[in-house]
Amino acid sequence: MTRTRLSLCLSVFIALSSSAAFAGDDVSKVNGSITVEDGQTRGDLDTVNGSIRIGDNAAVDEAKTVNGSINVGSGSRAKRLETVNGSIRAGTKLTASGGLETVNGGIFVDRGGRLGGDVSTVNGSIGLVATELNGGIDTVNGDVTVGIDSHVTGGIKYTKPTGNFTFQKRDPIVIVGPNARVDGPLVFERSVKLYVHSSAKTGAIRGATAIAFTGATPPAQ
Repeated sequence: MTRTRLSLCLSVFIALSSSAAFAGDDVSKVNGSITVEDGQTRGDLDTVNGSIRIGDNAAVDEAKTVNGSINVGSGSRAKRLETVNGSIRAGTKLTASGGLETVNGGIFVDRGGRLGGDVSTVNGSIGLVATELNGGIDTVNGDVTVGIDSHVTGGIKYTKPTGNFTFQKRDPIVIVGPNARVDGPLVFERSVKLYVHSSAKTGAIRGATAIAFTGATPPAQ
């Protein structure tokens, strides 16, 4: 299947899956973690102070927390994952019809992920492995890896910080890995180190100069 046909199939799937909620009870807390066991189905998950864990082959609607991480097992489905202070980590074959968002924390999606919205963070790294992202990557401060065989349709953007924002000590590292593809523009409003594999494809690059590499990983820093 070509990349174009794969993206079209993903878009159709997302449109269908977003039209109806998963048939499950909502779970809401103020203080405490939420766990969805393997194979279970739930509606919206919402907590303020606590983490959210979604097991393998489970299905939920939106999962949101303020102070806590979100961990999703393999083969699971969700509409949107969102936290403020915490990371988001997903196992293989995650299907999310919406986006993944955090403010202070990293985001990682393992092989076979299919995402229908933007992936964004302010302070934290972003990593995709063999993942189809029908959206863009937005960040301010943190590394980004569009890993092997990943496809991002909406580009990458580093936004220039405002106010009293504190940078990390070094420039962020951005990697577009082997056989990866970023269709949209790569826009950098701050200094970064950009590495693009010789087998990768990208849109227009603004604000950075790409450094080509040929191995499995870029040269050691």
